[in-house]
Amino acid sequence: MNAVDRLIAEARRQMAGPTPNRFLDLLEAGRISQGHLAALAGELYRLVSSDRRSFALAAVRFPDPTGDDLFLALAQGESEALRLLLGFAAGLGLDEERLRAYESEPLAQAYPAFLAQTAAFGSRSDLALALLANVAESGATYARAADALQSAYGLGDGSVAHFRYFAETPREVLDQAAATLESGLAGGDAPAAAVRTARMVHRYEKLFWSTLAEIASEGVRPG
Repeated sequence: MNAVDRLIAEARRQMAGPTPNRFLDLLEAGRISQGHLAALAGELYRLVSSDRRSFALAAVRFPDPTGDDLFLALAQGESEALRLLLGFAAGLGLDEERLRAYESEPLAQAYPAFLAQTAAFGSRSDLALALLANVAESGATYARAADALQSAYGLGDGSVAHFRYFAETPREVLDQAAATLESGLAGGDAPAAAVRTARMVHRYEKLFWSTLAEIASEGVRPG
């Protein structure tokens, strides 16, 4: 096992594996209202828009002279995810103007705020390890969401394409992330800081979904 694989394993060990997701449980049971599905779309619109800018900033901070730029690829991926999210919104009768007008829940946006902070002040290894350590659980979450939206709510393939897109990260991107992590560590990035960032991203992603579950289960009117 090389240094990159050891660090990924350590980050995953500290994250203590997959955690329950009450929002997905409610979604699979068909217990998320139309209004709270709209809230999901609104929160994701704000999150993905922020992440796109964060990765664009990281691409400027950490240019790859070989042209094999992880962060540029991630920024472009967020652009595609944002485009696909409009299909989910349309399936709920929402247009982009409604998504822009949505008032987000502060705790639901803690994850993209942390990612923006890391893109501005963290290392390339922080960002790369966060992706590599969390990709499996995050992908499984989006796959479950897509399946539930189709089975419990009857949404078509186009309406869940955003979720399918995030369910599968291309091998090329994962290879770029591993190479970026290896380069960052060789250049002096702190392994402990990268593991901490990966662990924090895991907790903030969990907070995103638990906040939505709390709003939905308590019947709070979404913004």
